[in-house]
Amino acid sequence: MKLKYYNNLDGIRAIAALMVMIFHFFQAFDPNSYFWQTIKKVSVFGQTGVTLFFVLSGFLITRILINTKETEGYFKNFYLRRTLRIFPLYYLFLILSYFIVPYILDAKIPDFSQQIYYYLYLQNFASTFSWDAVGPSHFWSLAVEEHFYLFWPLVIYLFSRKNLIKIIIGIIVFALLLRIYMVNKDLDVFKFTFTRFDSLAIGAILAILELKNYFTSENIKKFVILLCGIFIPTITIWLFISGDKNTYIQIFKYLLISFTYFSLIGFVLCLKSDHLINKFLRSRFLVYTGKISYGLYVYHPLAYALCDNYLNTNSQIINLLIRFTATYILAALSYHFFESAFLRLKKYFEYSDKRKNEKIERKLLM
Repeated sequence: MKLKYYNNLDGIRAIAALMVMIFHFFQAFDPNSYFWQTIKKVSVFGQTGVTLFFVLSGFLITRILINTKETEGYFKNFYLRRTLRIFPLYYLFLILSYFIVPYILDAKIPDFSQQIYYYLYLQNFASTFSWDAVGPSHFWSLAVEEHFYLFWPLVIYLFSRKNLIKIIIGIIVFALLLRIYMVNKDLDVFKFTFTRFDSLAIGAILAILELKNYFTSENIKKFVILLCGIFIPTITIWLFISGDKNTYIQIFKYLLISFTYFSLIGFVLCLKSDHLINKFLRSRFLVYTGKISYGLYVYHPLAYALCDNYLNTNSQIINLLIRFTATYILAALSYHFFESAFLRLKKYFEYSDKRKNEKIERKLLM
């Protein structure tokens, strides 16, 4: 079947990127009024934008894989298309971080032994187990997604949809149990691949629901109840009242946040196309922001550092605006003049229907 394109999800992707940027940009913000103190406190929730990325990726990647598992070149096309999207900017930024930026900021170039984990997408392992690694700290989430891409196509290919649900539940339970173990061992669970896979697996559930035509206006109430009645109050209490140092919060918060975003995405997908929320998510600004969101995520710490060194003013508000603007400019230039060149190559790895080709061959033989 031909996959339906949800352009409102570009808006959600944009919101996820903006959440992460707001969180990082406000960390050094020194509020001088109650209003800005409140804004800074709320900005902490922007850290969950990464979880929103995970849930959204789990949904989008799973629906692509399920839809194309019967096609010629299933594995080749998937991996090459993902490589063309992720690798060029990823490795360009590593080159900038290791060999260009240190000269600009008068910093020391890390030893190759400290860089190697980033080249191999093992930086989140290095962070979790305190290995000697130096590189872009926010790249841990890209490692988690790449690890998911490595094994998930094989799972989709080998198992039926019925068994896929069991595997998804198994991944969620395993991630939860591993968090319990690692928290008790005083290990960080925030960046580790296998303690964050449940977010991607929860996103995969959305793809299963889509196959069952679950996203209809009749089912909106179920997602609203899930969103408002259970998870949002729980997350609000745990994140803003109890604090991150609580053991139970470290174990369960990623699961709860993931299900909150699961409910949010499900709710949006159930809305009619002319709904006010969908119109907002399909606005020019959000759709474009979603298109360049990968660049926004990758470049925003660099933009922050450069602006802090060369464009710093006495006004914190102006500094924030400069940093956001610089990030947008970098991401837009990167998308149009660098990333797009590789994205155009994806046309050589389009999915073709194996069964359709077999029918054509039979007709030619008759």
